[in-house]
Amino acid sequence: MLPSTAWATNLPDLGESSRRYLSDVQERELARTIMRDIFSSPLLLNDPEIETYLNNLGARLTSESSRAGSSFSFFVVRDPSINAFALPGGNIGVHTGLIQAAENESELAGVLAHEIAHVTQEHLSRMIAAQDQSYLPTLAAIAVAILAARSNANVGSAAIATAQAMSLQNQLNFTREHEREADRVGLETLTGAGFDPGGLSSFFNRLQRANRLYDTNAPDYLRTHPLNSQRIADMDARIDKLPYRQVKDSIDFHLVRARLSANEGLSEDAVRRFDDQVREKKALYEAASRYGLAVALSRQAKYAEAENEVARALKLARSPMLLSLQAELDAKAGKTSLALERYRQGMERYPQHKPLQYGYADSLILMQRAKEAAEFVSTKTAAWPDDARFWKLLARAEAALNHKLASHRAEAESLAVTGNLPAALEQINIGLKAGDGNFYELSAAEARRREWQAAIAAESDKK
Repeated sequence: MLPSTAWATNLPDLGESSRRYLSDVQERELARTIMRDIFSSPLLLNDPEIETYLNNLGARLTSESSRAGSSFSFFVVRDPSINAFALPGGNIGVHTGLIQAAENESELAGVLAHEIAHVTQEHLSRMIAAQDQSYLPTLAAIAVAILAARSNANVGSAAIATAQAMSLQNQLNFTREHEREADRVGLETLTGAGFDPGGLSSFFNRLQRANRLYDTNAPDYLRTHPLNSQRIADMDARIDKLPYRQVKDSIDFHLVRARLSANEGLSEDAVRRFDDQVREKKALYEAASRYGLAVALSRQAKYAEAENEVARALKLARSPMLLSLQAELDAKAGKTSLALERYRQGMERYPQHKPLQYGYADSLILMQRAKEAAEFVSTKTAAWPDDARFWKLLARAEAALNHKLASHRAEAESLAVTGNLPAALEQINIGLKAGDGNFYELSAAEARRREWQAAIAAESDKK
């Protein structure tokens, strides 16, 4: 379990003192340090489709927040518990268990809006300003716990829980006040983004009922976000003043839930489960059931059967996730040319869907069209310089062209994005010693090396 209160606790409004304590530069440095450990943790779910959905949902919400235009990043933690948490720098983690527990998209959006409010209301800065240096050991404890989780998830969870318990003892008196603030601001964000504001209330009501039934095993979200009847009553009172709004879920919400379920446990169990859903018509969205069945069949390398399910799903619904899976199945079946064409057609219909772009570039490289791949991906790294996957693809394309400096530079950039500056520096040094690259490429690489050296030195000075 990764605690949210360890990062977004609720303290009295400290005004400008919080801004003086944690500057924008300090927050970015702290965020990079924490995210470096998270990126290297096995708890991080590396699934471009789910990550893309979550970030699209998050972008819709943050555009209505008080920090619209600010940088937010959403990532998924492989954990069946129901939880979400906000970190420095606008990084928000969501447990797979939370996505599965949400009964509709407004519930999931409601929890995200609540976490976004913890960021926009600067609860982390307030906490650090109030506790001065005393809270920094807790930050270190959680970082150590994440590192421990690389080899032993139970050890990591235990360490995180210990750090959380230490942190909460002196903060419990403040938490309810700022949880209410996050509720209020989150509801405004949720409503502004066009979701049902009742989603947050219904989700919290369900968690509270579960808490009453299983008092000794409360949902993790309640352990990190103290909830009582008064908070829910306050939310319901605000919602009652708003116009009734019935909001239809996006098909992608149901596809994401199906994808998570299809990748859980044994593949044969997943196939059996989704096949039963399709035959018995147990699911509300047949397209999502067929998509889940296709993902499960793909795990068994039954690509032809999986493609049949995707084709049937495409007759029922439209989604870039369906087109992306269809092309991916072609690629896995060795039909690279067909996969490339499907990716291209998919990008024409959904030009902002990154998984289609990843697949297109990968197919170009596999077809030994590395020059085209490098040109294509270069436009993407320019548009999304913080996307490590595009940098990885560019590194592969440049390596296939025997462009050593360019390949190592791209690999270095992918490492820098994940916060691993020492490894990035090592890669760029290898590239600079390779003996190729023109004047402009060498100058740019040298500038990046100096930048990373300075950042590493600055971090070392603080230890």
